[in-house]
Amino acid sequence: MTSEPATPADSGSAPDTVALAQVVARQRAELDRLRDLAAMAAVLERAKGAVMTLTGATPDAAEEELRRRAKAGRRTVLEECWITLGTLAMPQDVPAENRPAAGSRTDAGPASTVPPSRNPAPDDGSCVALAALGRELVRIATPQELAQCLLEQLAPADTDAVMIYAWLPAGGLDLIGHAGIEETLAAQWHHVPPLSGVAALDALRAREPRWLEDLETDRRRYLLIGDPASRWPTRAWLPLPLPAPEAADGRHGASTDVCIGILRSRSGPFSPEHRDLLQAVARLCAGRLRAFDTRPRDTVDAAADSVQAVFDALPGAAMFLLPHDASKGVEDFRVAAATAQAGDVVSRAGRELVGRRFQECCPALAAEPPLRRGLMRTLTTGEPYESERFGHQEIVDGIAELSTYSVRATRLGEGLVLTWVRHGSSDRQEQRLADLQRLGNLGWASWNLLTHEVTWSSHVYALLGRDTESGPVALGDLPGLALPEDGSALAHAIARLLRDGRPFDLPFRIRTTAGLRHLRAVAEAVPDSHGTPVEVHGVIQDLTAQRSAELALVESERAILTQHDVLLAERTLAGRLQDALLPLPTRPVRLAGLRVEVGYLPAQSGIHVGGDWFSAIELADGDALFVVGDVAGHGIDAVATMAQLRFTAKGMVITGSSLTGALSRLNRLLLHSRDSHGTATMVLARYDRARRRLLWAQAGHPPPLLLRDGEVRFLDRPAGMLLGASTAPRFQEAEVDLEPGDRVLLYTDGLIERPGETLDRGLKRLAEAVLAHRCDEAGTLGPLLAEVLAGERRDDVCVLDIRVPAEPE
Repeated sequence: MTSEPATPADSGSAPDTVALAQVVARQRAELDRLRDLAAMAAVLERAKGAVMTLTGATPDAAEEELRRRAKAGRRTVLEECWITLGTLAMPQDVPAENRPAAGSRTDAGPASTVPPSRNPAPDDGSCVALAALGRELVRIATPQELAQCLLEQLAPADTDAVMIYAWLPAGGLDLIGHAGIEETLAAQWHHVPPLSGVAALDALRAREPRWLEDLETDRRRYLLIGDPASRWPTRAWLPLPLPAPEAADGRHGASTDVCIGILRSRSGPFSPEHRDLLQAVARLCAGRLRAFDTRPRDTVDAAADSVQAVFDALPGAAMFLLPHDASKGVEDFRVAAATAQAGDVVSRAGRELVGRRFQECCPALAAEPPLRRGLMRTLTTGEPYESERFGHQEIVDGIAELSTYSVRATRLGEGLVLTWVRHGSSDRQEQRLADLQRLGNLGWASWNLLTHEVTWSSHVYALLGRDTESGPVALGDLPGLALPEDGSALAHAIARLLRDGRPFDLPFRIRTTAGLRHLRAVAEAVPDSHGTPVEVHGVIQDLTAQRSAELALVESERAILTQHDVLLAERTLAGRLQDALLPLPTRPVRLAGLRVEVGYLPAQSGIHVGGDWFSAIELADGDALFVVGDVAGHGIDAVATMAQLRFTAKGMVITGSSLTGALSRLNRLLLHSRDSHGTATMVLARYDRARRRLLWAQAGHPPPLLLRDGEVRFLDRPAGMLLGASTAPRFQEAEVDLEPGDRVLLYTDGLIERPGETLDRGLKRLAEAVLAHRCDEAGTLGPLLAEVLAGERRDDVCVLDIRVPAEPE
């Protein structure tokens, strides 16, 4: 060590602090240099000892061999020392002929302990990186420092995060070092259970690196670390098998395996040079990791012993479970600790369960799929799990009782703490009482008349709109919360209860911030031995919804009754008006040599009168006019429109208008008249007595029916549109020559229409009924209508039955 004396300043002057600081800096740098040399010398001596042990070489020959290997591999001597120390555990797949024999030598010196194929010569850039890493490894003392060192040294090689895992004897992974990731993520992935689909475990089991270079493919195959996983789309997991150091008695412990994870934010595959560099870095780090205590082989057993010690002092049933044979995936658990109250199906309990499988101890419970999924989720994520309640029959004082339990699981290290929670009857009753108050929208209250203690359930406060901090009110003050018109009745009922012990059931109203509320109070008194009330129990129930529904129902009933009366009066008036405007003949009439029978049947459902109508008159020239129409709608308006159309149609034809001309004028009447009632259908027919010819036209009306010689057909309808539907309708006339014995029916649509049935089906039914009633006698229209209109009628029906006598009169 060199030093320089400090030159004192002139007497009485301040010391030169700058010069002193420079001296201190030089001394510290020299101290660091000497410390690095000492550490490097220690590494070199350990590596020489390893070579001497494996080959039987002398110290000088061992050092010469290390220098020869370093030169051949284009590495520094320090790097070669770390690699030698890291590869003392010969891989099992190295052929026996490639293993060095004790005392064997080559022409160039001792045999190498590393197969040449596993140590490719790095390029110049890799040599520089490895040399820098080798120098930094001297100062590394913990796996955490190693992870930070790797991140700093490999940052130029696109490394964004480093994770170092140790493989636990139970099969899981323990994070012993990390850099480039947040502490929250590190805590989340500190313990990795022995699950399938973990890349680090896969690399350790296969003893081969795992290169994750395609995010979508890797996401389907592995459980990726990070949220989201796309943060590091490419990763490399490099396994490092490390032998345990020799114990004081000369025996070797189980090997401690470590896996280094390199996480990159860059996409794309690792280049061959990059792979060689990372594998060389792994070999270089293996030697340094041997100096760390990364062996957690006793952690799980120590944890189980500690848990058992705690369990011995705890009441209740609990187990500490560890994954069973985790190297093959978690299929079952092993009981590592158990309380004295924990038992199995054959009455073993406590420490007798330790070492046994969970499926053996609790086969019915372990076979439940929801429980298995919950335990695996807790083991993976650390999130506590509680099962659904289940029944379990147990013997209590020699009596079989059915109790209700649930299971709770919490992760502890690499295992799970499983507890059984028994739900007593009091808990169930309290829950039922809470459910009863919630479902019935009620609450309970108690007043002690001796101690003046008042107890309310929380639901009473909510019903009365009172804050719990204000406390309950005395029984005598309860009427003050009601509306003034209800308070006197409530006060009277309370007075009788306190005086005579008479219970009451009384509705009352209160006004809260939520509005007017209808409540019901039910109370009874508990007397002492002399019959004097000493306590009052009561229930307050909210009837607001029920009362609102009742009031709405009453209003609806009133409206319905009022409307019914109005409609009934309207029907009576319309019926009288219809009888006055549309008189029905009681027997067949003779018009222009024809026998005409009229049928009119009102609808059976509803209270409205329809707008169906007819007209059958003999004209001055001896011809006859037949009209059948149907006004849309019902009621007085429909009757008024019917009367307007009926008289107007007759007047137009009598005064010389053609049938089509009359229809056109009636259409304009409906379009421009304010008093008209929408639309209407109509058929006009004029019978020429001299030529026995029926000339007819229609406006959206069903076609007339003709019965001749035992055959029925419907006349082809000429053009004609619904009246009141268009400003420019087109109407045409058609004619048919009648023969003696012919029968013609003019009718409204109520005769052929039925709900859910087509018009063609209605026409066919009418034709079949006419064929069945071909009698030429008078009075046959009634039976015909009875057959066609079997069932309920929803519309009025109007029919003109026109017959041509077989013999001229």
